[in-house]
Amino acid sequence: MPIVQVHLLEGRSTEQKKMLVSEMTASICLALEVRPEQVRIILSEISHGDYAVGGELFSEKKS
Repeated sequence: MPIVQVHLLEGRSTEQKKMLVSEMTASICLALEVRPEQVRIILSEISHGDYAVGGELFSEKKS
């Protein structure tokens, strides 16, 4: 049983997450020759204040 964990910055819509897990499941099934009901996907959303790039919090990053 494949278990995949995905870390995302918060802000994606439910529809986007549905599409993501659907596409990932199809790819995992193809690559690993498993059935969709065997695939587990964990989505972990990270707030912009809990993520840093180049020593700067993403929430404070300038465009």
